[in-house]
Amino acid sequence: MSTTEMTAPAMPARRRRWIDHWEPEDPKFWESTGKRVANRNLWFSIFSEHIGFSLWTVWSVMVLFMGPAYGIDPAGKFLLVSLPSLIGALIRIPYTMAPARFGGRNWTIVSALLLLVPTALAITVMHPGTSFTTFMIVAALGGLGGGNFASSMTNINAFFPEGRKGWALGLNAGGGNIGVAAVQLLGLAVIATAGTAYPRLVLAIYVPLILLAALCAARYMNNISSVRNDTGALREAVRDAQTWVMSFLYIGTFGSFIGYSFAFGLVLQTQFHRTPLQAASVVFIGPLIGSLIRPVGGSMADRFGGAKVSVWNFIGMALATGVVIMASNEKSLALFMAGFIALFVLSGIGNGSTYKMIPSIFAVQARLAIAAGEPEQSALMRARRLSGAVIGIAGSIGAMGGVLINLAFRQSFLVTKSGVPAFWSFLIFYGACVMVTYVVYLRRAPAVVASGNPQLAYAQV
Repeated sequence: MSTTEMTAPAMPARRRRWIDHWEPEDPKFWESTGKRVANRNLWFSIFSEHIGFSLWTVWSVMVLFMGPAYGIDPAGKFLLVSLPSLIGALIRIPYTMAPARFGGRNWTIVSALLLLVPTALAITVMHPGTSFTTFMIVAALGGLGGGNFASSMTNINAFFPEGRKGWALGLNAGGGNIGVAAVQLLGLAVIATAGTAYPRLVLAIYVPLILLAALCAARYMNNISSVRNDTGALREAVRDAQTWVMSFLYIGTFGSFIGYSFAFGLVLQTQFHRTPLQAASVVFIGPLIGSLIRPVGGSMADRFGGAKVSVWNFIGMALATGVVIMASNEKSLALFMAGFIALFVLSGIGNGSTYKMIPSIFAVQARLAIAAGEPEQSALMRARRLSGAVIGIAGSIGAMGGVLINLAFRQSFLVTKSGVPAFWSFLIFYGACVMVTYVVYLRRAPAVVASGNPQLAYAQV
């Protein structure tokens, strides 16, 4: 038997899983084939990312189970929940490159199965008497779930045309973000029914869900052959100033969302002396609303422009932070809850609008390149490559905001026994985000139209 005959049966399987022709910007292709395939990959990507987010933020729930018997003070708990944020942020760059290296479907399977490691370890160590160092190591491994977001967003970005990216990326991210509220609701259910002595129940429920996510990805998702691992795109993105501007803005939106998601319950316990059940009964509300509204932010950006939505959103976040500071000084729990939930809502909208800005920026650059004589296909492919790379870089740096928020809370409570100094630092940062968004993407837009300067041509972002 010849070598060709021996290997021939494997070819159809590869063709079923790998798509060799993918042109989402072609309206005929999109309506006849692209939309159906892209949407199918989107829904199963959401499911896998949802599980990843749940396990990334599960330690925001685990610390609610840690009573006096664990011997960990509030400062230690803030440090503990900052570790998954840190590791999740650091691994987002390699996770961004993984779909192009291994295939989006293939990496979704692998990244889902990797979640079994921190979940199994957490089940093993989650009891009084475990050393704080052990808890830190296991919590850090929970950061694997944070990497899933970067690979999922990069993968889905390649499936959709420019006019649908805001909606698709917002839906993908929002569906994943709901994992934060889901795990917190599950924690509430366990505390309310079984008490704080059974944190392992929360973790055990996710084991079959991890396996189901991997199975669904294997059966229903695809790889795109034209998406190749391109470290050149990553290097080129690093040299583009827009990468760092968007990373800064994403610290303000996603960094706020994930940081507050980890810290909300601890702040309620530490500043307002809520019991674990009282904290768990409300802690999920903000992440849930913030997740559900993220696709709205993407759709608003599709319609009005990401920069316009983002600048007003940052203004709103600064105002909401002012409400939280006022409530903290007045010791008003009701006002504090209103302001904090508003922060979640606005961070969700901002997540959608800022992520929409990334492909829009490179689409503008592609249009300018085409007008200057570059072949259309080459310019559009470069825009897709760079936007995917920047999504990963911005996602990684943005997630670091979650680390900074929890470290700021830790220091604030250590020094002043209050979160107010931390909130003042957040308000100042949101003010800086307003200024950067306005100066870079809005103030200069009229001059761009008049002068045609390609360095400032972001009026439609």
